[in-house]
Amino acid sequence: MPKKNENISNKINPVKIIFPVLIGLGFVAFMLFRSFDVKAFDVVVFSKNTFFWLAIAIILMLFRDLGYILRLRILTGNAFSFKKALRVIMLWEFSSAITPSAVGGTGLAIIYVNKEGLGIGKSSAVVMATSFLDELYFIIMFPLLLLVLNPQKLFFMDEGFSLTNEFFLFAIIGYSIKLAYILFLSYGLFKNPRAIKKFLINLFNIRFLRRWRLGAAKAGTEIIESSKELKTKKISFWLKAFSATVFSWTSRYWVVNAMFLAFFTVNDHALLFARQLVMWIMMLVSPTPGGSGFTEFVFSEYLGDFLPQIAGVAIVMALLWRLITYYPYLIVGAIIVPGWIRKHFSKI
Repeated sequence: MPKKNENISNKINPVKIIFPVLIGLGFVAFMLFRSFDVKAFDVVVFSKNTFFWLAIAIILMLFRDLGYILRLRILTGNAFSFKKALRVIMLWEFSSAITPSAVGGTGLAIIYVNKEGLGIGKSSAVVMATSFLDELYFIIMFPLLLLVLNPQKLFFMDEGFSLTNEFFLFAIIGYSIKLAYILFLSYGLFKNPRAIKKFLINLFNIRFLRRWRLGAAKAGTEIIESSKELKTKKISFWLKAFSATVFSWTSRYWVVNAMFLAFFTVNDHALLFARQLVMWIMMLVSPTPGGSGFTEFVFSEYLGDFLPQIAGVAIVMALLWRLITYYPYLIVGAIIVPGWIRKHFSKI
């Protein structure tokens, strides 16, 4: 197998699932060991209601994937069958699960789409469009939630609004990164792609960034190719694709609401939903694969006030949440990745 193919295989090697699993489970084990209270078993009671709402949580995750599949079909002009779109989404999610949250699976997604039958230019356009739509959802929803909900309640500012609040700082840093990225991407895709490529090349000619300059030049080329495809799209195309995006992400955020209802009473579903969106923005600053460890910590700390104040309950819920929303992609990806690599990269 050529060196290029070996590099791709290494990037999506199923063995890499070990690292995020160990980090996530290691953090959970540490937190339980440090502060677990046996009374947690008294409040986590399984009943018919439990299984009903856990089933709803799983269905919502399926809706989330369905939204992604529908969006991919819209962006490819229905060139992908439902089965092919599902395969690409699972590969994509697996890549996101084994890479740091700030990196995600976008870099490899172009390869997945291309190998499933689209030209490199259209593949770049599809992936850039998905990235643009995902970030647009966060850019729109975050300020809307701040307008609708009390920011002090959203960020635990019991003593009044504070710029030094750790949750607020994480959210603002993550949101600023997303805003800068979408402005940069929008200018490149819809206004002046060649200027963006020139900027990237000049930026990565700086001495300590030179090791990544080939990748930066490639990214600039991908933006140029994507721009050719996306500039011609009608408003109806973007509305349909964005609707699928909203359906997908909103379904994902309702998962925790359903999961909490399986065991407890939730008094403010809107606030719980908003906290999850903010938490996802915070995860952007996590350096670990799939946000492992950091995500469990933020979940238990940031959503803990919705749960009984008994040591261990929040971290157990964090683990259950990851079992529903994260680990399945590691398992499915580990199953399909080896065969996919053999199929598409076995030929020299």
